[in-house]
Amino acid sequence: MKDYQTITLEMIEGVAVLCLNRADKMNALNTQMRAEITDAMTHAAREARVIVLTGKGKAFCSGQDLSDGGNATTLDLERVLREEYVPMLRSITECPVPTISAVNGPAAGAGANLALSADVVIATEAAYFLQAFTRIGLIPDAGGTWALPRQMGMAKAMGAALFAEPISARQASDWGMIWECVSDEGFEAHWQARAAHLAKGPTQTYNAVKQAIRGTWDNTMEQQLDLEAKLQGSCGQSRDFQEGVMAFLEKRPANFEGR
Repeated sequence: MKDYQTITLEMIEGVAVLCLNRADKMNALNTQMRAEITDAMTHAAREARVIVLTGKGKAFCSGQDLSDGGNATTLDLERVLREEYVPMLRSITECPVPTISAVNGPAAGAGANLALSADVVIATEAAYFLQAFTRIGLIPDAGGTWALPRQMGMAKAMGAALFAEPISARQASDWGMIWECVSDEGFEAHWQARAAHLAKGPTQTYNAVKQAIRGTWDNTMEQQLDLEAKLQGSCGQSRDFQEGVMAFLEKRPANFEGR
């Protein structure tokens, strides 16, 4: 694994763990961290069968580092979003293997939407999600305006954006914003078990699932049925499908090759 300054990247039995490593700054995103996340995601996707994003210390990510680059009020936000955030977010949303956000603490602003960009979000009970943008006269960014209404509906998304109030991990789970909220005590063991499960699964099939689910927002019903047929046809020709059927008939666990 490569060495980074603002993150760490570790590979364990097919699971790549990308940890935001600026605990003294509550893992706030600066230019270097965004570049390193993009690089690490691209690198890890070539070797891992699942990638986990989590944070060092008490926070997952507090959002944009407003001290990065000097005076925040003179920052060219459009350039930063287009040139730094977009590549980072695409490296996650377009990743060919499953991605999990293990939200170990507060996720605020762009940090909340970084977490929500993963395929699956698992949060500890102590965590919360905060669309803090309007507190400083901005709109939700880092993909927030795309993800929020799709994940928890227009009414909740609008309230979260306008009022900028923290949403507890339990609320987020109840509202369908994230996959699950688990106890603080069992959090790390739980997300590790979830990641290990996916790492042993049919990786190519997972990629097809991601394409189908993420693509549905742009498709008509007819287009989605066509995409399903195409992707299912590809899955049906894989060795993992053959193994899955044989394992089912032989009443044993499947041994998927993944790639």
